[in-house]
Amino acid sequence: MSPRLSPRTPPRVRDGLSAALIALACLLLPCGALAAWAAYGLTDTGRYVRAMAPLAGDPAVRDAFADTVGTELTGRLEPRLRRAAGPFVRDAARSFTRTDAFRAGWDTANRVTHTALLHAARQGTAGRPVTVDVAPVAAEVKRRLAAGNVPFAHRVPVPHTRVAVLPAPEADRLRKGYAVLEVTGFWLPSAAVALAATGIAVAVCRRRAVTATALGTALGGALLALAIAVGRHLTLSGLPAGLHRPAAAAVYDALTATLRTTSWLLLALGLTAAVTTWLTGRHGRGARPGPARAPAGPGGAPEATGTRV
Repeated sequence: MSPRLSPRTPPRVRDGLSAALIALACLLLPCGALAAWAAYGLTDTGRYVRAMAPLAGDPAVRDAFADTVGTELTGRLEPRLRRAAGPFVRDAARSFTRTDAFRAGWDTANRVTHTALLHAARQGTAGRPVTVDVAPVAAEVKRRLAAGNVPFAHRVPVPHTRVAVLPAPEADRLRKGYAVLEVTGFWLPSAAVALAATGIAVAVCRRRAVTATALGTALGGALLALAIAVGRHLTLSGLPAGLHRPAAAAVYDALTATLRTTSWLLLALGLTAAVTTWLTGRHGRGARPGPARAPAGPGGAPEATGTRV
């Protein structure tokens, strides 16, 4: 619904108001896309599990998983067994990551982890970390060791250890951030669309306003793609030295795949709309008839159509 402006409103005022509204809409667009992705994309457990499923075949993720589990299990062995059984435990963990059981366990672990994070974000207790139990994975590794007749396999512990996937301070910030996302994930994109439509409606030349909105949309998509790339660099550079950076990069890329697609889609749609509007406007100007000329009189001179006084 366009605002009611007086017919006597100066064109400069209308154009200025239109430009301000369109600029604000284009600024809100990438922020709205990011908020909607976080509010509706990351909080969907099924979508999250499907996004993470291909990583079960990523070498960097498998190595990181095998090293983590192998180190955890070896550290719980008795000191005199640690040197003898340690290499077998790590080899068994690496072998396990190449099985169908690992892929199924990977999906289960991601589902459990995501459910725990989502529960903490929605109704978790303040001051408590988010934890998951790793006993099922340890039990499967022990079973494979025993099946391969590895010495001392029966003595590998299967601890019901709850690993903290998110410290208490981060969990508290997650709860506060989730409450904000629930609001901004809907209202930011809605506000961007409403402001753009209003800016086009009040413009003196609506074709030019549509072109500006399309170019702003393309620019917003490009800024969103840049933000994803910068976020990737900052995330990986801020990791502790003990974490596997290739595995973290694979996880980041999997989680932001939908957001990257959205950024390129905004860029493509914006440029396509801008070019289409420009071409149709140029065609319309070319087809516009010119001023009528008076018929030629004798000798080729234009014949007078008026009456001299």
